[in-house]
Amino acid sequence: MNSRRSFFKRTLGVAGAVALSPLAAQAENLSDALLELNQLSPLQAANDDELWERMAQAYTVTPTILNLNNGGVSPQPKVVQDAVDRYYHYSNEAPTYYMWQILDKGREPLRKKLADLAGVSNQTVAINRNATEALGTITYGLSLSKGDEIIMTKQDYPNMIQAWKQKELRDGIKIQWLNFTLPIENEEQIVKAFVDATNSKTKIWHITHMINWTGQIMPVKKLCEEARKRNIISIVDAAHTFAHMDYKISDFNPDYFGTSLHKWLCAPFGTGMLYVKKENVAGLWPLFPNDKPQADDIKKFETLGTRSFAPEQAIGQAIDFQLAIGSKRKEERLRFLKNYWCEKVVKHPRIKLNISLKPEHSCALGNFSIDGLEPETIASKLFADHQIHTVAIKWENISGVRVTPHVYTTTRDLDRFVEAVLKIAG
Repeated sequence: MNSRRSFFKRTLGVAGAVALSPLAAQAENLSDALLELNQLSPLQAANDDELWERMAQAYTVTPTILNLNNGGVSPQPKVVQDAVDRYYHYSNEAPTYYMWQILDKGREPLRKKLADLAGVSNQTVAINRNATEALGTITYGLSLSKGDEIIMTKQDYPNMIQAWKQKELRDGIKIQWLNFTLPIENEEQIVKAFVDATNSKTKIWHITHMINWTGQIMPVKKLCEEARKRNIISIVDAAHTFAHMDYKISDFNPDYFGTSLHKWLCAPFGTGMLYVKKENVAGLWPLFPNDKPQADDIKKFETLGTRSFAPEQAIGQAIDFQLAIGSKRKEERLRFLKNYWCEKVVKHPRIKLNISLKPEHSCALGNFSIDGLEPETIASKLFADHQIHTVAIKWENISGVRVTPHVYTTTRDLDRFVEAVLKIAG
């Protein structure tokens, strides 16, 4: 128990704090909350509001607005913010020395820590700035021939769509589009759509693990398995699931995988991760080449030139915070919060949910619409009249308002949100 308490204190940066200071007292309370949280099963912890309200003290979010758009970029716990500041000021003492001779040496331990969280070898993980950079490296680094085909959906993320469209325009490959009407509660329907669109020219399946517009979870494990059977390359866009849901990359065994760390891991803004299966590293061209672009070395995907080491190194504190909560506890709490507001608003005859409430099909992200009102109108009213920040979505076959709580969101916050939505719905 004492060793666990010490871990939580180190995680929160409590060690060495002045015992009588208000911040130290708050951190002690938070450390105790983490300790109590870890004594509960994920399902038991999911609805313990008192514990999660104490956990919320780790964040510095504004009290003036209710932020329910955490899916875009998540706030960082204060311990992560402090680490960024510390590394940044340290770098400025003598940049070329402290950045390249000291902090740069921290990348290998960080790589190992990140790889352990992902459940893969540290020889397969590169530290990038976001999912767009990671997935762009894959898109532009794969050697394809004119006429080769890729299958992706019109519900995929725009940056990925535009990258493949540019490759189609430049290199003469062809995109085979799938177009889904969401939500879907039949995984076989999704798998069958990919399989039916596949032919002898198909080389790649681009698979979005969670559709960012609504929160629909795609059957990534089944899709990767089916791709392997057909010798098709599997690329997984996991921008919205890494550190959101409890899984390891090795559970899916994809060929390539990209994610952002500034979303659900709550790492510093502008941090991401690229995974490349070991046997694929040598054959993937880097986006920014070094002197050995065909080397079997994952580090070749980090040749960015001068970068800020502060956000990169502070990823370590974000990982510690994730481990302190527990990935499964976090997933169950996030799903509980989504279901909490969804089950209350769906009772209104004008309100429609654009997401399934079944655990295998959704987690934190949700989406709703109100009959007769445009998404932008609903989102604008929520913010102007109730100071609640959401995001209006109008995309392929999707029209609604996306709502994404986080671990610092309380059920009291969501009661306020539900009251506002019901008022708008009349």
